Amino acid sequence: MDEKLRITLLEQGKRAKKASRLLATASTTVKNRALHAMADALMESKDEIIAANAVDLEQGRAAGLTSALLERLTLDEKRVTDMAQGLREIAALPDPVGEVVGMTRRPNGLEVGRVRTPIGVIGIIYESRPNVTADAAGLCLKSGNAILLRGGEEALNSNRAIARVIARAACRQGIPEGAIELVDSEDREAAVFMMKMHDYLDVLIPRGGKGLKEAVTKNATVPVIMTGMGNCHVYVDEYADIEKALAIVFNAKVQRPSVCNAAETLLVHSKIAPAFLPLMLPKLQQAGVEIRACERSRGIVPGLKAAVEEDWSEEYLDLILAVKLVDDVEEAIEHINTYGTGHSEAIVSQNYSHVRRFMNAVDAAAVYANASTRFTDGNVFGFGAEMGISTQKLHARGPMGLPELTTIKFIVYGDGQVRE
Repeated sequence: MDEKLRITLLEQGKRAKKASRLLATASTTVKNRALHAMADALMESKDEIIAANAVDLEQGRAAGLTSALLERLTLDEKRVTDMAQGLREIAALPDPVGEVVGMTRRPNGLEVGRVRTPIGVIGIIYESRPNVTADAAGLCLKSGNAILLRGGEEALNSNRAIARVIARAACRQGIPEGAIELVDSEDREAAVFMMKMHDYLDVLIPRGGKGLKEAVTKNATVPVIMTGMGNCHVYVDEYADIEKALAIVFNAKVQRPSVCNAAETLLVHSKIAPAFLPLMLPKLQQAGVEIRACERSRGIVPGLKAAVEEDWSEEYLDLILAVKLVDDVEEAIEHINTYGTGHSEAIVSQNYSHVRRFMNAVDAAAVYANASTRFTDGNVFGFGAEMGISTQKLHARGPMGLPELTTIKFIVYGDGQVRE
């Protein structure tokens, strides 16, 4: 990596560390005022942001980005407005910092409690979606954390514009300089260097695909909260309401295929498949979905592309769907727990026992009964924006809102006690 870039990253880390100590004790009033100022600044600068995004889109098309990636990359007036609204919603949420989550009195008179406190400096490495720049900065600010942002090279111009606007607005409201830092470089080694900045980053949150996950696993010395990868399934049980199943599967795959909570595999019970697949698959194909099906599925609906082993573990993020028949709910559960990424899984069934078994046995951050996987989202769940959707099990799991961006410290009140 270029020595100048290395020095710049270290300087950003130092600024963020210093800012985090000041931000940790900032009042809720100051933080909320800054969030509203950031939202106002986004709206005032929307033309500048959209113009920067247009450059990224032009470069993305020239580089051959898929339509799904271009869709994730695109900013228009509505999406900028949504970013601003997201910041206002974060301001309206309760401040988690200082919340006492338990207090007990010991026999010796000591009062032992736990209180929420900021993590410190959070690093985030993310791809494509420039709205993450505003969402992540807003959530970190409200939870008292400084943030070091490293977006994908495909969104660099958009991220520059957004970060510049919101950081300036926050500083004008008393937020310390360095609280919102953007890694302004296309060099991929910058991301690898961030993974090793354990002297400055308290946690690293990667949001991206398989390649990013592998890079983080290989290189990170900073503690990591893994997010984002979504090989999500919908299982249509033999006791499914077919009309509900048609709507749920279509929504889960087609409504926005480029996001991590979109369905990638459809599992169908063999008893309902002859009635369901001839209705479902043509509907999906009419919407542009490529079907990759198991042998038994192709026996019911001829002319489908054959699925291969790799399809069961693929996160397409595109209008592609793998289809497989299973013979009972246990086989569906086993398939999901084998190939899923622990993100979002759904069952469509009117059978109470099957639903209960699926909900209890499937290992994922979010499990649905008779609803689309597309609902796994911090805003939909009432958290405002989200930092990401954690697919691991320690510290945080599922959509990460404000409480998940804090840690706990013990507070102990005494009156002269000493240990004997």
